[in-house]
Amino acid sequence: MSFLLEMRRSKAKKRTKRKKRKNEPLIRTDVWQLKATSAQKKLLQLTIIQYRKFLFPVVIIVNAHWTHLITLTDKEKVNWVEKAVHLTSKNPNPKYRYYQKVIDKYPSFRKFPSYLRRAAIAEALGIVSSFQTRYQEWQSGVRKHRQVRPPSLTAMCRSYPALYKGQQIKYNENYQSVDLKVWNGSDWVWLTGIPIKRHGLNRHLILGNELKSPALVVNKKTCQLSMPVKIKPVKKEDSDYVCSVDLGINNAATCSIVGKDGTVKARKFINPARDIDRRNRRRMMITKKSKQTHQKTGEKFPKGFCRGLYRKSNHINLEISRKVARQIIEFAQLHKVKVIVIENLAGWKAKAGKKSPLMRQKFHLWCHQKIVEILSNRWTELGGNVQTINPKYTSAYAFDGSGKVKRNKKNYSLCVLPNGKQYNADLSASYNIGARYWYSVLVGDKYFSRVFVSQSSTNTLRTPVCLETLRSLATS
Repeated sequence: MSFLLEMRRSKAKKRTKRKKRKNEPLIRTDVWQLKATSAQKKLLQLTIIQYRKFLFPVVIIVNAHWTHLITLTDKEKVNWVEKAVHLTSKNPNPKYRYYQKVIDKYPSFRKFPSYLRRAAIAEALGIVSSFQTRYQEWQSGVRKHRQVRPPSLTAMCRSYPALYKGQQIKYNENYQSVDLKVWNGSDWVWLTGIPIKRHGLNRHLILGNELKSPALVVNKKTCQLSMPVKIKPVKKEDSDYVCSVDLGINNAATCSIVGKDGTVKARKFINPARDIDRRNRRRMMITKKSKQTHQKTGEKFPKGFCRGLYRKSNHINLEISRKVARQIIEFAQLHKVKVIVIENLAGWKAKAGKKSPLMRQKFHLWCHQKIVEILSNRWTELGGNVQTINPKYTSAYAFDGSGKVKRNKKNYSLCVLPNGKQYNADLSASYNIGARYWYSVLVGDKYFSRVFVSQSSTNTLRTPVCLETLRSLATS
């Protein structure tokens, strides 16, 4: 019973989170690449080091007074912490007076910018809030398994500073360069005219979008601004058609424009074969090298084995996801639909691959979840809607309602319908996906989980929803 109660509570929490997300503004992050010199990069890194040193004691103080801070509003929390640590003429006796020893130890703290100090306090409040939530969940018994250790306070976090416009960052003409306030070792100074190499997806150029305070991200490999952009809501007109997408192994995606009355307006196959071959080639190289290494040594592989090949294949897989999502969106925009329908494959795990290493790779490298993530984020930003339906029997049954299909053993992407006709299996599945969405809308299933036409609990056979079901519903 306790397990059932925990499951119900977790489902209730997820529902409340979904409601909050609907009301929250839509924010997307662009990456602005900075073209900084080696000397400028050193100053930027020094600034981040000083910010993290300032952040560490603030996290400890916030955690010590969390029971009091949790009762305050967000603005009151920042003001309370700032008053507790910051010495001014109006606040001569701060609660943590010993904190002045920390300030005296680090010269950068004496002239620490006020906006950067408040950004650090807000960051500390977020770190402690996350820790306290995870710790309470652990105490209440919400754990993956019994031996899970309690979460620890990440006081030595690797956070990057948020920069407030006009105080720590200034944008020059047409956003081609920026001025940043940095610590040069003795004073806080402005570093002027740092060129911007790339602006990500240029979301800041879209009319109505609003730039938020960016984060300065500098390390050995990157030098960039993580730029959040508040997206202006876009309203798409409702349509009598949807773009139904079947994500597969043989074809990365098969798209169809399916109407409310069961008509199919357009079709498209998406298969970036060149990128898939490049990825598979590198994976086969890893397989070959692992066999050779195991035959010679007979021991476990050392740390970092084939690191470069793994990195390249993962990057190619990410690029495949982006290309597929981009082409699906272009296809949906071309036919002016509002809803993209996909199968709910969350939690799916690869079980195939007993015949050959290449077949095993096809299943284990299938990037369906990444495609769905990119597609959902981008299409929501453009004012559309992504809906998921129950994937059961979408590929197993023919779109014309004739019954179960048989896959061709030589070519698995082909199927034979019960009436003897040959058809593309992925295309038939995409029709059924669109039909299942429309049937759920017309019948009134708000969770889009309907699989069968009837709801009988007897032993009578039930027919899964397919395109022919939608056509018969329209004519009746």
